Amino acid sequence: MTDLAADVSLSAVQSSLHTDVQALLNEMNSRCTSQKGWIRWSLEKKVEVDPSCSVSLISVLVRELEKKLKKMHKIGSHVHVIPILHTLYYAVIQSGSMIPRSLYQRVDECLMKLLILPIPYSAVALSTLSSVKMEMITPGSLYQRRVIAEQNLKSKHCTLQEKVFVLADPDVFTAQLEATVRAYLEVSGMFRDTPTAMEKNLMLRVMQKGLGTACRSSRLAQALEALDVQMVEKYFEEVVRAVEQSIKHGPGGCTTYLNRLQHIQKEILAAATEEVTEEDCGSVSSRTLLFPEIKFLLWTNEEDLWSLLANFSLRSNSNSSVDGDEKDKRDGAEDGGIKRRLRDVSDLQDTVQPLVRNSSPAMSRRNAYKRGNSENKLSLMREKMDTFAGSRRVQRDDCRCLTARVVVMGDDRVLGRLSRAFLSIRQRESKHLVLTKKLNLQLYYVPVTDVEPQPSSPDGPCPDNGRLSLAGLLGRLDPWYNSNINSLRATISNLATMHTESESESEKDQNLFLLDTLCYYLRCGTQPVNLPMYSVKMTRCSSDASPVVEDVFVSHLEADMPEFRHLKEKFSKDPFTRRKKSTVIIHGAVITVSYTETSLSKRRVERGEALMTCGVAITSEPAAVTTGEDFLTVSFDSINPGNNKKIRTQNISIRTMEDQTLSVCLDRDSRRTYTDVQRIDISPCLDPGCSLRSKFSVRNKRELPLSKYLNNVLSLPINTFTGVTP
Repeated sequence: MTDLAADVSLSAVQSSLHTDVQALLNEMNSRCTSQKGWIRWSLEKKVEVDPSCSVSLISVLVRELEKKLKKMHKIGSHVHVIPILHTLYYAVIQSGSMIPRSLYQRVDECLMKLLILPIPYSAVALSTLSSVKMEMITPGSLYQRRVIAEQNLKSKHCTLQEKVFVLADPDVFTAQLEATVRAYLEVSGMFRDTPTAMEKNLMLRVMQKGLGTACRSSRLAQALEALDVQMVEKYFEEVVRAVEQSIKHGPGGCTTYLNRLQHIQKEILAAATEEVTEEDCGSVSSRTLLFPEIKFLLWTNEEDLWSLLANFSLRSNSNSSVDGDEKDKRDGAEDGGIKRRLRDVSDLQDTVQPLVRNSSPAMSRRNAYKRGNSENKLSLMREKMDTFAGSRRVQRDDCRCLTARVVVMGDDRVLGRLSRAFLSIRQRESKHLVLTKKLNLQLYYVPVTDVEPQPSSPDGPCPDNGRLSLAGLLGRLDPWYNSNINSLRATISNLATMHTESESESEKDQNLFLLDTLCYYLRCGTQPVNLPMYSVKMTRCSSDASPVVEDVFVSHLEADMPEFRHLKEKFSKDPFTRRKKSTVIIHGAVITVSYTETSLSKRRVERGEALMTCGVAITSEPAAVTTGEDFLTVSFDSINPGNNKKIRTQNISIRTMEDQTLSVCLDRDSRRTYTDVQRIDISPCLDPGCSLRSKFSVRNKRELPLSKYLNNVLSLPINTFTGVTP
C-alpha cells in the first residue's frame, strides 16, 4: 500500500513537471514578451525548494528529447532543443540526491544522437554531454566546482575563482533606477554564508550525490556542525581532493572515489565530539546554489573595466600563492618562482592606474625592428582558436583559474563603449601579457533602455527607437536569449516605479527574479555571438584638435552635414514639400566615395564615384544574420529621393568636397560625436593579438605565414545560450 501511494505521488509530480516543461517550450513561440522567463524561473524555484524532484524533472526532459529526436528532419525543430538542454544541465547540478545510472545512460544516448545536429545546436549538446559525463563518473563534481568558483572558497586542490561585474550605462540609468537595480542585485550578499558554513554545506551535498542511500545525511549534518574550524578545513580539502582526482582519472577512478567518500564520512562521524541522533538534522542543510557576489557600478569611464580586471587578478594573486608554489616546484627553483610572482604583481600594479602613464615614448626610431615577446601574441592567437564560435571553451588547469564575468546593461551605446574597452585590452595584452595568462574574460549583455516601454509587436523582439538593434539581433539568433534576457528590458525599466518601502513576503520572493535570471544567464550562457568591430579613421580640419582620430564602432555610424540638417528634418516631417519646385534647389553636397563592393557570390569589385547627399548611415550586418560574411550596409540620404543609394561593403572611404564637413556619431552615442570631419576611412578592425611580424618582414610589412590561417578581424564576443554558426 505504501509503494502504491509512493507511485501515485511520483506520477503526480512528473505530471506537474511535464505540464511546466510544455509551457516552457510553448513560451518560446509566444509573441508576448511581458511574462517571458517567469515559467523557467518558477520551474527553477520548484527544484530549489525540493531538490529531490530534479530526478523526475530529468526523466521528463529525457522523454522530450526522445520526442525531438524523432522530428529532427523537420525544419525549425532544433530550436526547442536549447531550453531542454539548459534545463537539463540545471537540474543535474541542482539535484540533491543520487541520479540513477540507468537515467544517466538514457541522457547520454540522447545527447550523443544530438551531436549530428548543425552548429550551434551540436555545440550546446556537446557541452551538456561533457558536463553530464563528468557528473556521472564523479557525482557532485559540477556542484563542487561551481560553488568553489562562485563563492571564492580557498582550496589547494581546486583554485577556480570567479567575479561578477555589472556595468550600467549612466545615460540609461537614472539615479532612482540605479539605486533600485543595485539593491536588487547586491541583495545577493545577504544570502551568503560564512566560508566555513559553505564548506560544510558543500561536503554534505557531495556526500549525498555520491553515496546516495549510503549517505547518513542526518547524522552527517550534525557531525559537521559539531566539528571545529580546523577539522572542517581538513575534511573539506579531502573531499575536494577526492573529487578532483576522480575527474582527472576518468571512469577508472569512480570506484576509488566512492570508497574515498565512504571513508571520509566514517572519519567525520567518528571525529564529532557531540552526541548525534537520527531525529535532528542539525543546522547544516544541503542547500542549492548560492548567489555569487555581484559588484554593480555605473560605467562612467572606459578605463574602469581594465582597472577592475587588473585589481581582481592582483588581489587573487596576492591572496593565494598555491599556483606559484606548485610552479616553483615544477621549475625546481624556488627563488625563480618568487621572482616571477613579484614581477607579475609589479606588472599588474603598473597597469591598475593606466591613465597616469605616458603613452608616447620619449624616443622613437623609424623603420626599426623592435624585438618583442612573440609568446604574448601566440597566447592571444591560441585563445582565439580555442574560443571560435561553436566551440566549447577549454579550462586551462595550469593558469586561467580566474574568470571575470562582465555584464553590461544599456543599449547599443554601452556595447559601443565595450568594444572600445575590449580593443584597448587586446592592444595592451599584445604588447605584454598581464591578464590573459591568468584571467578568462566572459562578456554578457542585458538590454535596458531609457525609452518608455512600448507594447510588443510581431515585427521584432525588441521594438525601440533603434538603440536596441543589437538586442533585437541577439534575440533573433537565439530565441532562448530573447525569452529570458530581452524580456528583462521591461522588467528593469519598471523596477523604479514598482519599488516600494513596504513589501509582502511574496513580493520579496518575486524580487529575486532579476537576480535569479542573471545567475542563470551567467551559468548557462556559454556560447558566444561574435559582433564584428569596425575601425574608423577620421581626418578633421579643425586646428584645435588632433587632425586624425581613430575609433571603432560595432553597430552603427551616422554622418551628416550640419548645413543640410534642417532641410533633412523638414522634409522628413513633410514629404510633400519635395514636390514644390520652388522649395529647394540644392539637394545636398557632393562627396567622393571609394569602396569594395561585396555580393552574395563573395565577389569583390573596386568602385569609386561622386554622390550628392546630405548624410550617410552605416549599419553593421554580422555574418550570423547574413549567413555569409560580415558586411556594412551604407545608405546615402538625399533630400531628393532619386539620389538615395545603398551599397554593401566591408571597406569604404568617404571624402567631402567644396570645404564641406561632416558630423560623425558612433553607435548612436552622442558622447562619441566628432565634428569638422572631412574624410572617413572604415575597415574591419584587426585583432592586435593576431599579427606576427619578424625582423625579415618589417621592410615589406608582411606577416608570418601563421597569421593568414586565422581570422584576424576582431569581434566582440557576447555570450548567449545558443551562439551562432561560425
